[in-house]
Amino acid sequence: MTLERLREGDLLGVGSQNIFANVIFSTGGELDNLARRVERAARDYNLGALQNEVSPQPAVVEPRESTEAPELKREVARLREELDSRSRFNESRQYVLERISSTDPEQTYLAILMNSKELLHAERASLLIYDENKDELNLRAAIGFPTELSEVQPVVIGEGICGTAWATGQPVMVSDMTAEGIALATRERQYKTRSFISYPITINGRKVGLLNLTDKEGGGNFNEVDLSLLEIVAPQVALALERSEWQEKAVQFQLMSITDPLTGLPNRRYLEERLTEEVNRSKRYDHHLSFLMIDIDDFKIYNDLNGHQAGDLALQMTAHALKIALRSADVAARYGGEEFCILLPQTSLAEARVIAERVREKIEDTGYPHAKSQPLGAVTISTGVSTLSKTIDTAEQIIWAADRALYEAKDEGKNRIRYYQETPLKVVKANGRT
Repeated sequence: MTLERLREGDLLGVGSQNIFANVIFSTGGELDNLARRVERAARDYNLGALQNEVSPQPAVVEPRESTEAPELKREVARLREELDSRSRFNESRQYVLERISSTDPEQTYLAILMNSKELLHAERASLLIYDENKDELNLRAAIGFPTELSEVQPVVIGEGICGTAWATGQPVMVSDMTAEGIALATRERQYKTRSFISYPITINGRKVGLLNLTDKEGGGNFNEVDLSLLEIVAPQVALALERSEWQEKAVQFQLMSITDPLTGLPNRRYLEERLTEEVNRSKRYDHHLSFLMIDIDDFKIYNDLNGHQAGDLALQMTAHALKIALRSADVAARYGGEEFCILLPQTSLAEARVIAERVREKIEDTGYPHAKSQPLGAVTISTGVSTLSKTIDTAEQIIWAADRALYEAKDEGKNRIRYYQETPLKVVKANGRT
């Protein structure tokens, strides 16, 4: 596709005067013009047939009749087919919108490509979305693309075919990619045809994306009919893209509201909501559930001696260590300050004890800057563990129990694990002995 050719430097000659020799810019009003062509061709054909019935031509002219009439008939049939195609897609605009709309932006992007390639009988399609902050086009979805999306560089506005189509806001159709500057890309990428379309998607005058199609089925070239078909569905595509844009923003805002900006972990709000859900689920299916409350030992000393930037780095390193030490189903969150929590679904107290010890060892072995200046000679954590039971059966009670166990661990000398049960608290010291 064009975007990848730009990345590879295949279109270095795009600025030459001959590069647009095979480029057609789409214009409006083609549907009415096509209808008039059909009527005129049909009228000419019918008139010729009527004249032949009234005044048959001499036998010597029969070869001319046999060649002209079929050609005119084929032209009428072709024009009528084009008009029928346009009318069919014009009547199904709402159907197209329903097919390409999804609550998941990524699914919307793929649906747009699938329907566009089906509409134009293309084997390859790609969709670029405009990033207003960076003023560039980024590849968000592709079908039949030989390169991973993450490896494709953004398109700079105004550069190359795609950049030019975007800058002008006009669809661009290249009928022959063997034109100057494009032949190399055709050979290296092994395109099946030499024609492609780059079509800007706009809504209310605002450009939101760029649709590219190539490899026409059957080896043919894209033509004005293909451009006209895209014009018919373009408003629906634009609307779907706008919806996806707002959905992505909503997801971003939601993530911001439940994510700690310093560590990237879920925050206390998310943890409490998730814990409530897991408690209800565990009681419904009679599953175990455990919970860890973690506090960095002597963090105030670390922060005061080394500065807030060093303290922030220590918090980030702790969050990273927690992620590494946990299973995929476990949920680590920043509870506030130097406190972290870990939610352990379907985990018994005995299993939680093993996980808590693994996390404690991971933190102690992490190479924090200034760690040796700490009272214990390293950055360490104290942990309180609680588990779902008949008497500890709400999110609030589980947090309270783990918090109580944590302060017991602090009182016992830090760098250790203490877990809460209905029986008196038991201590798990740093060396693993009870």
